[in-house]
Amino acid sequence: MSFYINNTNPNRPGPICGNVTNGICEKILIQTTKVFDACVCSTTETGIILNVSDFFPANPTLPLTYVSAENTQNTPATISDLVVDRLETCPNYANVSFNLSIPVTVTYSDATGALDTALATLTVSKSVILFVPQPALSPVDIVASGVFSSRIGTFTAPNVFTVTGCIQVIIRVVSVVDVLVPSYGYPVLPPCKQAPQQSACPGLSDLPIYPTATAISSATPQL
Repeated sequence: MSFYINNTNPNRPGPICGNVTNGICEKILIQTTKVFDACVCSTTETGIILNVSDFFPANPTLPLTYVSAENTQNTPATISDLVVDRLETCPNYANVSFNLSIPVTVTYSDATGALDTALATLTVSKSVILFVPQPALSPVDIVASGVFSSRIGTFTAPNVFTVTGCIQVIIRVVSVVDVLVPSYGYPVLPPCKQAPQQSACPGLSDLPIYPTATAISSATPQL
């Protein structure tokens, strides 16, 4: 069993049927990342220069034949040279400009026909207008992620590929904040269906999954 398999308990995530206020039992304070504004830029560009290094395996047999290039998985893009220039006519908005460095993995075949890879960094410059809140004790950050994909390119010089590719950049204005939200309380976690049967953990089976507390008194303690 799981949240979604053979489970009809109402205290589980999923679609809401009926009155959405039914079952709301408390207001909870959570810490989360609030997105104040966001946008996406998608372009197809030609003549992109990828200077490659970290060949795997090392010292491929030249010449190389380009196959493809993708942003390197699990390696995030990084922002540099960030400038937030507020607009005089609209002080809650700003021209946000920066350089974004996207790690790229290039796939190629060498003269022997072996399919190998190398690493490169694609740097793109962006300048966009976004809503940026006024300064506060909780700092506001500009974050960006980048996706790159290419299937067209040539080996133009030692350690250099010239390619055509699609670049997608998502920019967000964010801040880590405390938010008060209505809650249906804790979910009921169903037992996992597993084999073979495992014995219960002594001393743990009687403990609740989540911490609990007595009802908060409406009276304010006098300090």
